[in-house]
Amino acid sequence: MQTTESATPPESLDELLTHLRKNFSNYSSQFQAGVRYLLDHPREIPLLSMRKIAAGAGVKPATLVRLAQFLGFDGWQSLRELFVESVRGGPQPYTKRAKELIRVSGSRKMLSEMLEVQHRNLDATGGNNGDSISAAVDVISSAANVYVAGFRSCFPVAFSFHYVYRLFRPSVHLIRGEAGTLEMDLRSLTKKDAVVVVSFAPYSMEILRVADAAHEAGCRVVALTDSTVAPIALRADCTLLFPVDSPSFFPSITAAVALSEALVEQLLAKKGKGAIKALEQSEDQLHQTGAYVPMPRHGNSQA
Repeated sequence: MQTTESATPPESLDELLTHLRKNFSNYSSQFQAGVRYLLDHPREIPLLSMRKIAAGAGVKPATLVRLAQFLGFDGWQSLRELFVESVRGGPQPYTKRAKELIRVSGSRKMLSEMLEVQHRNLDATGGNNGDSISAAVDVISSAANVYVAGFRSCFPVAFSFHYVYRLFRPSVHLIRGEAGTLEMDLRSLTKKDAVVVVSFAPYSMEILRVADAAHEAGCRVVALTDSTVAPIALRADCTLLFPVDSPSFFPSITAAVALSEALVEQLLAKKGKGAIKALEQSEDQLHQTGAYVPMPRHGNSQA
């Protein structure tokens, strides 16, 4: 009888959760209950006792120990340490980063450092999403309706994606949740739809509610986020990653905006001539309704 899957356990949290998702259907019902809790609540694992985690998962503490050993760890604490290390490497509070920034204020290197970090973010975004962006395009383009959600600092990313995509596809909707109406916005979700969610750590509670509602409605979910173990990534059918590194006090959304623009670009290319016709109609309407400031005509002029 095999007591472990492998003599070598996963070495990182990303590796562990990827392994659990891939092999979930092969586990016993008790192991599946424990694994489901690990996948759904990764940020709670470092904070709760094994007994509370077991209670939340609906299993006995001994099941978690056996699961850890089955995965190649010497015990539960060794498995838990991967979650702990992930939290240790999490983002610093904004206030702490702002205080550090003030100490170097006026430095002539600040602008060049910012641009250098953004270049790295964009390079990493390109390297991380070569295959997954095609999968995201397939999910979104095949949906009857597409709903887009991003809150707080991620709202500009969601709004930009919605605005540009809607220029050639009318069945795109922005989930705003204004004046406490988020539940009403989520009522229209169906299993024929796709939901695009955008967030990075610390993740907003609203975006988790959107992802949960989409999952319950049977929607396909595309997550734009900063980690494969982000709560919305664990609820997603497809995940696109962007880094948020910044020398400033607040995480950067530059790479997220670039990623959303690349996604719309490929959605347009996939739709082809139909998108061109719809885009032309939208553009004509914007000009005819006076949405833009008229540009002066170029002609003969006197000096």
